[in-house]
Amino acid sequence: MQTRRLGQTDLDVSLICLGTMTWGQQNTEAEAHQQLDYALTQGVNFIDTAEMYPVAPTADTQGRTEQYIGSWLAQRGNRSEVVLASKVAGRAEWLPWIRKGPTLTPEHINEAIDGSLKRLKTDYIDLYQVHWPDRNTNYFGKLGYTQKNDDWAVPIAETLEALDGLVKAGKVRHIGLSNETPWGLAEYLQLAEKNGWPRPQSIQNPYNLLNRSYEVGLAEFAHRADVGLLAYSPLAFGVLTGKYANGAKPEGARLTRWDRFDRYNNDAGRNAADRYFAIADKHGLDYSQMALAYVNSRPFVTANIIGATTMEQLKTNIESVDIELSDEVLKEIEQVQAEISNPCP
Repeated sequence: MQTRRLGQTDLDVSLICLGTMTWGQQNTEAEAHQQLDYALTQGVNFIDTAEMYPVAPTADTQGRTEQYIGSWLAQRGNRSEVVLASKVAGRAEWLPWIRKGPTLTPEHINEAIDGSLKRLKTDYIDLYQVHWPDRNTNYFGKLGYTQKNDDWAVPIAETLEALDGLVKAGKVRHIGLSNETPWGLAEYLQLAEKNGWPRPQSIQNPYNLLNRSYEVGLAEFAHRADVGLLAYSPLAFGVLTGKYANGAKPEGARLTRWDRFDRYNNDAGRNAADRYFAIADKHGLDYSQMALAYVNSRPFVTANIIGATTMEQLKTNIESVDIELSDEVLKEIEQVQAEISNPCP
């Protein structure tokens, strides 16, 4: 398993990071433990979760994912063998069961970390991330930024100072961001340097063959400021696996169960995916592995966050780390991207 350095820390994390958001909703506790056991045997040492998980979020299941990881850590006694990442929810009136609607105030952050530590059965988290911003901006696939009054937003300085307190208390080793913009990342970095507060070591944003927006504005931070990408949704909610091709709706699959996750399952996404499938077929590549191998190959990526609901999927996804795409495959992928991005050059 390849490893890459996490930002400016002394932590080397596996290129493949085990995502967990289906545990507690689509996966049982036993299945979660089986995935964890197998991933460790393959050299995966990086586990990513969140207080909000599992997804789709509900009041009844919230926190269950962390509980599954906690029970596994307690049974195996191997806390020092893994780099554990979790997240604090940003402002979300649509999550009233989390602190009556979470925000990023010091009070909320302190309550969130204590809850996560209890569920995870550990006394520290290696990487604690802000799950999404507490201000009016674009994330979760939103386009068309509109300037709005957001006097209600918790200032980034207030949030970062609270995170500094968690680091000083030993509850958190390092901090990171998620679903953040170039302006937001720059603001965190500037405030950290000015005040001697912890700097973001990573940013967890979507990145896949159907969504390469990270390359515009954020990828440059990876080598200029040592803030690498933790790429989530590398298979575009499963669209790049081929399982939804030709209008298929596999029983139990995420897009079959919840139509809210349709960001990539539209005409444009399906048409582009079909073109990538043709490339994979031409070169004898597994659809999922080609898509993941592309993400793995990007120099600005620190880790590729995979997720799976079956052991077969997990094994296929982890094995992508051994796939090296040829120059010809990469050229054909870039040609599709160029035509998608510039239909009228």
